Amino acid sequence: MTPTRPTSAVVVGASGGIGGALIRALAARAAHAPIFALSRSGASVPQGVRTLPIDLSDEATIAAAAARVGEAGPVGLVIVATGLLHQTGVSPEKTVKALDPAAMATVFAINTIGPALVAKHFVPLLARRERCVFAALSARVGSIGDNRLGGWYAYRASKSALNQILRTLAIEVASSRPEAIVVGLHPGTVTSGLSRPFRPDPTAIGVFSPEESAAHLLRVLDGLCSDDTGGVFAWDGSPIPA
Repeated sequence: MTPTRPTSAVVVGASGGIGGALIRALAARAAHAPIFALSRSGASVPQGVRTLPIDLSDEATIAAAAARVGEAGPVGLVIVATGLLHQTGVSPEKTVKALDPAAMATVFAINTIGPALVAKHFVPLLARRERCVFAALSARVGSIGDNRLGGWYAYRASKSALNQILRTLAIEVASSRPEAIVVGLHPGTVTSGLSRPFRPDPTAIGVFSPEESAAHLLRVLDGLCSDDTGGVFAWDGSPIPA
């Protein structure tokens, strides 16, 4: 009997803290081949990992990266590990008076529209007759039912919108890939650039190094089945309400 050819794995945002840790963890596992590290600025990767450029604000680069990945055969895992909480001109709003349309558009472009476009070009590459996963980093603050503190309008809304896109995508994908799993993942608070200005005590529960977070997330993905598709799951595997 001819052994099944390994499927490839793709991490978008491989130059970030969580993305880089995911690449290293996947390379150590050797369950997928090849492994693709996609980023805008370039990433330092283990030997054998293939790097490709991508810019979530430029669909042409997403399509070009997907075309290159597709040359290697079916994809078994896609993780979109990108996210924007703050940068020059963008910061979480404490009150509605702080809303700025340009800043909101930037946050949505990276947190919502970018992952949707990755799905547009990479979902067709997913394996059709075996388990495959499309996952994107979401956040607990994107939960409407769990919102008790307010604030962070653009970031919350962009992650809520991402969750809806993933849910809708899961319904569509199920018709052609019944073993596929489409989910959002809450990585906890990670000691990365995204959380640096807002980071609590690093010893608190739910605060992790990128390596710890990556290990938790891969463990969660390992434990999911097709019945879980469309959901959002925290780093400990617990479901997060919509």
